[in-house]
This record gives sequence, structure tokens and C-alpha cells, in this order.
Amino acid sequence: MAWNEPGGNRNDNDPWGTGGGRGGNDQGPPDLDEALKKGLDKLNRLLGGKGNKSGGNGGSSSSGGGAGGFGAILALAAIIFAGYVIFQSFYTVNEQERAVVLRFGEFSRTETPGLRFKVPLIDSVYLVRVTNVRNAESTGQMLTQDENLVSVDLQVQYRVGDAKSYVLNVRDSNQALAFATDSALRHEVGSSTLDDVLTEGRAELAVRVEQRLQSFLEEYGTGLTIVRVNVESTQPPDAVQDAFREVQRAREDEQQVKEEAETYRNKVVPEARGRAQRLTEEAAAYKEEVIERARGETSRFLAVLDVYQTAPEVTRERMYIQALEGVLSNTSKVLVDTQSSDNMMYLPLDRLTNRSGANTGGQGGSGSSGSDIDIKTLSDQVIQELRGRQDSGVRRSR
Repeated sequence: MAWNEPGGNRNDNDPWGTGGGRGGNDQGPPDLDEALKKGLDKLNRLLGGKGNKSGGNGGSSSSGGGAGGFGAILALAAIIFAGYVIFQSFYTVNEQERAVVLRFGEFSRTETPGLRFKVPLIDSVYLVRVTNVRNAESTGQMLTQDENLVSVDLQVQYRVGDAKSYVLNVRDSNQALAFATDSALRHEVGSSTLDDVLTEGRAELAVRVEQRLQSFLEEYGTGLTIVRVNVESTQPPDAVQDAFREVQRAREDEQQVKEEAETYRNKVVPEARGRAQRLTEEAAAYKEEVIERARGETSRFLAVLDVYQTAPEVTRERMYIQALEGVLSNTSKVLVDTQSSDNMMYLPLDRLTNRSGANTGGQGGSGSSGSDIDIKTLSDQVIQELRGRQDSGVRRSR
């Protein structure tokens, strides 16, 4: 049977516990308003007010409970407000951030990392990340100095250098950066030729764009600092890409030929320099040899001159005989001229040499070596004969 069915023992089954202990009166569940009043009374007593004591005078108790409840609500609101003010008075700035503080909308200060204080509802704090590097991209077709179209893809890496300028000077710094990037890129591309933008001048183009873009950002007061500008790609329009590829291949072939020529030059030039150095050294050695030989000949001539000045006739005859020795040692025929008669003596040394060579050859000797010995012997004999005739002619003249 349910606890609230008629005719049953409702006092035993009452879940609110309002049964038998109170004389069997069925009062039902407690009222929520009564529970709230009791809670407010306790809070009021804790705050120093007078609680709502139940008594015989129900009207006065009800009036006092209403006033105490309103005061408790005000006290609770004051506590909540004080906690909110304390919570909003402190904030933390990370190592990667800077805090820009505005007081009544006007710049007050820039805070560094750490735990900081602000006046609630008066100071406004803007936290700006100043260490992380951000990226921005720009793409478009532009006209070069030689009136050609080129497509350029550009990437800009930047960070916040001045937090105050970043927050206050420009409403949208990122949009200002995009406009400044497009302006700087078009200015530099318009001042360059197509070949420079597409090939060798692309790295230099990135440097010039970075410098001009940084000057624009400083002039605008955006507070941004450019870290690096990368020209990712530069391409001609689609209609002329095939022709441009042909030009690129031709330039690559040209560069290859230049490198081969440079390699050949590096091989040939050192060899030529080595040969030139060797010839120079040989010429220097020949020069020293000739000079030393000339000095020796000069010394010998001066020595002969001293002897000649002492005995001219003897020296003359001696020199004449030495000259004849040099001539007759290399000839096979001798003509002898004497002062005693008008006859001229002819000595066929070649025939005598052949004859003696044949004789020695019949004896089993070597013909060439025998001929050389016979020629020397005959030359010595002729010289002795000439000296004897010369001596006899000198004696007769005396």
C-alpha cells in the first residue's frame, strides 16, 4: 500500500518524517521559501544581524526576516564583487609576450614578462606575441622593365618588433603588411628585366624587396620587423613557357661549354707556364755559359797577347802551326808550299789512307780504325816535315 493511500498507516510511511513524532499531524513536505528564509537568517547572524527567531509574533518575525534577507543578499553581492575585482587586478605576461596597457583608452605603459597589476574596469591590457615568427605570402603577375609579364610567388617572414606601434598605430597590421609587400614587390620587379627575375637576379630581387618592405613598414609605423623574404618561384606566363624552357636549356649548354673551356684552360695554362719557365731557365743557363766562355776566351787572348808582345815572331809561327794542325787533322788532302822552290808539294792522303786501310783490312784489322790511325800518323809526319823544312829555310836565310 502506498504511503499516502487513505485508510493506511501514513505516519509510518511518510518519507518526510513528519508523522508520529509530531502527534500524527500530516503537514506535507517542507516549503522552499521557508528553507531559503532559514538559510538567509543563518547568513545574517554570521554577518552580525538579527536572525528570524520563530515565536508567537509571526508578523514581526516575517518583517524582520525580509529585511535580514535583503541585507544578506547585498553582503553576498559585495563579497562576489570584491572577489571579481581582486581576480581582475592581476594578470601574467609570458616570456613570448609583451603587454600594452591602456588607461581610459590612452597608452599608459608596456609591461615585460611576469605577474603584473592593473586597475580593473579602468586599465585595458593587450597581450602581443613578439618572439614567434609569422608568415605572409604574396602571388601575382607583374610587368618587368622590358615590358614582359612574370608570375612571382613571395613569402615574407616577420615578427612584432614594437608592441605599442602594433596595437595603436595601425588598425590591421597584417593587411598593411600585405599591401606594403605587394607594393614593394611590384616596384622591384618593374625595375628589373625578365632575365634577371627568372634566372640570376632572383636572389638579389629578394634582398631588394626585403629592404624596401622594411622601409615601408617603418614609415607606416606598423611595429613589424622583417626577418626574411623568400622568392619561392618566378615563372613566365603559360603561353611562353615552352620557349623559355628552350632558352634555359641553351643557357645551361652555354654554361657547360664555359666550364669545359675553363677546365681545359686550367690544364693547358700550367703546362705552358712550366714550359715557359723551363725555357727561361735554359736561356739563363745558356747566357751564363756564353758569358763564361767569352770571359775564358778573353782571358786566353789576353794571355797570348802578353806573350806576343814579348816574342812576336815566335808567337806568330806557333799560332800558324796550331792553326794548320787544326785544319790538317780534319782533311784528307794536304798542299805543301815551300820557300826553297817554286814547286808545290801535293800529298794525296785520301789515297794513302785507302791503301793503308786495304792493307790493314787484309790483315784482319778494322778498316775504319786503321784509317783513323793512318791519317793521324800521316798528319804528324807532314807537320814534322813542314817544321823541318821551315827550320832549314830559316837556317839558310841566316
